[in-house]
Amino acid sequence: MTQNSEAPKDGDRIAKVIARAGHASRREAERMIEAGRVTVNGKKIDSPALNVTATDSITIDGQPLAETEPPRLWLYHKPAGLVTTARDEKGRPTVFDALPEDMPRVLSVGRLDLTSEGLLLLTNDGAIKRRLELPSTGWVRKYRVRVNGRPEDKTFEPLRKGIVIEGERFQPMSVTLDRQQGSNAWITVGIREGRNREIRRAMETVGLPVNRLIRVSYGPFRLGDLKPGEVEEVKGRVLRDQLGLDKEFEPISEPKRRPQRRRR
Repeated sequence: MTQNSEAPKDGDRIAKVIARAGHASRREAERMIEAGRVTVNGKKIDSPALNVTATDSITIDGQPLAETEPPRLWLYHKPAGLVTTARDEKGRPTVFDALPEDMPRVLSVGRLDLTSEGLLLLTNDGAIKRRLELPSTGWVRKYRVRVNGRPEDKTFEPLRKGIVIEGERFQPMSVTLDRQQGSNAWITVGIREGRNREIRRAMETVGLPVNRLIRVSYGPFRLGDLKPGEVEEVKGRVLRDQLGLDKEFEPISEPKRRPQRRRR
């Protein structure tokens, strides 16, 4: 039996509640509902057009939904050699395997590929994840990039104007040539979209293969002096101010820096 009722005035949409519990993003939650994996008060539902309150009992695949926590955000210094997925079909180590054991269930905000390093944002809230990933947020992601070659400043003009690669248009990047180091050069790149392998593909078009890529900031959040594998929670008031969270958000006390879990 399925339940498909009009959303009442009170409460929140079921997909939003699932996302706030850190179980999945809102869109993923909607797919779970459509697949018949979610029940409310013992009845299977097939539409996300339903509001629920704290008095409702929600299960996913027969398991009770975890109690919703206030939104939280962590800065993580991703080392090279980890994939940013919960499970990897090739059996490679993941970011989530390496997180400290006392971390709650978290979602990554975007991705860094296997060989990329630096700042990765983690959150327990699917709605926060979606908001931070939207291009309309307009936040610049900055990277320190090492390329093989001896570029001049004019080499990067096509990237600053925006280029098309295999039919895909890339928005203009900010590119600064920092220094030459032997056969390599260090540059700083700023982008707003974060398409798949965007910087690596763009640099290849101007003849500069990337051999190291480190994300140093994501909007107002910075890598700072975090060491590879370390995690630091963003203060509640900072998160609230940067994201414009409502008054129901409860600030978190002093953040703790956690070392990376040792691999066995």
